[in-house]
Amino acid sequence: MVGSVGVPGAKFEVSVPYDEFDWTSASLREDFAAVVLAENVTGKEIVDTIFPHAVTEPDEDGENTSEREAYMANVLAIYESCMTERTKHHLGFPFNLDFDYGVLSRLQNFYINNCGDPFIESSYAVHSRKFEVGVLEWFARLWEIENHEYWGYITNGGTEGNFHGILLGREAFPNGILYASEDSHYSVFKAARMYRMKCVKVNTLISGEIDYADFKAKLLHNKNNPAVVNVNIGTTVKGGVDNLDLVIETLKTIGFSEDRFYIHCDGALFGLMMPFVKHAPKISFKKPIGSISVSGHKFVGCPMPCGVQITRLDHINALSRNVEYIGSRDATITGGRSGHAPIYLWYALNHKGYCGIQKEVQLCLTNAQYLKDRLRAEGIGAMLNEFSNIVVFERPQNEDLIHKWQLACQGNIAHIVVMPNVTIEKLDDFLNDLIQKRSTWSGKGKVQPICISIDVGKENCACQRHSCDGL
Repeated sequence: MVGSVGVPGAKFEVSVPYDEFDWTSASLREDFAAVVLAENVTGKEIVDTIFPHAVTEPDEDGENTSEREAYMANVLAIYESCMTERTKHHLGFPFNLDFDYGVLSRLQNFYINNCGDPFIESSYAVHSRKFEVGVLEWFARLWEIENHEYWGYITNGGTEGNFHGILLGREAFPNGILYASEDSHYSVFKAARMYRMKCVKVNTLISGEIDYADFKAKLLHNKNNPAVVNVNIGTTVKGGVDNLDLVIETLKTIGFSEDRFYIHCDGALFGLMMPFVKHAPKISFKKPIGSISVSGHKFVGCPMPCGVQITRLDHINALSRNVEYIGSRDATITGGRSGHAPIYLWYALNHKGYCGIQKEVQLCLTNAQYLKDRLRAEGIGAMLNEFSNIVVFERPQNEDLIHKWQLACQGNIAHIVVMPNVTIEKLDDFLNDLIQKRSTWSGKGKVQPICISIDVGKENCACQRHSCDGL
């Protein structure tokens, strides 16, 4: 196999061909991966140098099978080492990486497809519908809806859950207008384009939650059309939670009766967390909402993107179609769906239970407060919304640091999502790294914090002007 070990411009150099390098040495693989990532080599260089990605044809006579298998094993071994190293420095995205599903590895030998309706048997017998329904019933209890009143399915992630919920709203009100705050996930506006729905973007407060006065004004402007409303149970960047009760009250005050609006709750991350937070607003089907979606790979923690979508059974009939080919009814976005994801979710929920999840939620909130307090103590502007595990702070002026810790950035701010796998020790490692590099940004040994008051409010800004105002 062609290629040699070494990264352009990096300190790690080995003058041997790629296929002669001792990839069997775990420590050597890890050292190489760490150096590559620390050197911040571009993605293409990493792919071209470490991961020979071209698919080549095996020899016709098959004589080099063992050599080929060894080559592929080597590529995967160094890839695994790089993924291990990247996982150590993962703070900016809401994925729970604290999981172990080794006991389920044998199921990789089966092609499990949950096509059709989870509650109706299909012609395809290799499925996991019983697991899927078990997970759905768990979430139905969490969000307070009786088994005979709901319908749902395991999706491929939060985006699909939003697509499905908004589609149900569109089908219920073909001439309805979609209302979503400007801090809503991009999938909401993508759904509006796909479904050719008129979409009204509503302003947001500093916290990231919807601006209720602006929402009211825009409803009044279009009061003759039914309303399809996306309510954020935790916004992507700031973790702002829309007040569901106030949204409903605003609709009714203007004259929207319950038969003239549909509410979809995007609870990708917080939809699972909020029920376990004391004094947090309740997200419940006892209120006039149409659907809730949550991501399974976020707070639960799964090795593949997945999610849960729950709606009222009455709404699903508009989408349902009998499909003779599969011998079932279908009302999903994708049709065929992963049968493995429901099993992973079922296993995780059984393993943790309500008590286990509650402990993880409290740990995340405590650690998020610790991070925010440490940042402010160092003179760094930072904000943490109530009921949130997302800490928003000044965007580091060092792209290598952003890349290393995989921070999610928007304009002058960045954020860290404190998930169950993010320990105090990991936060301290990040803070020490940030503080050390921060001292070099100005070139004068003292950093003047940038003003982020427009993003997080004056009280959370540490710039010279607003820190003095707070004295």
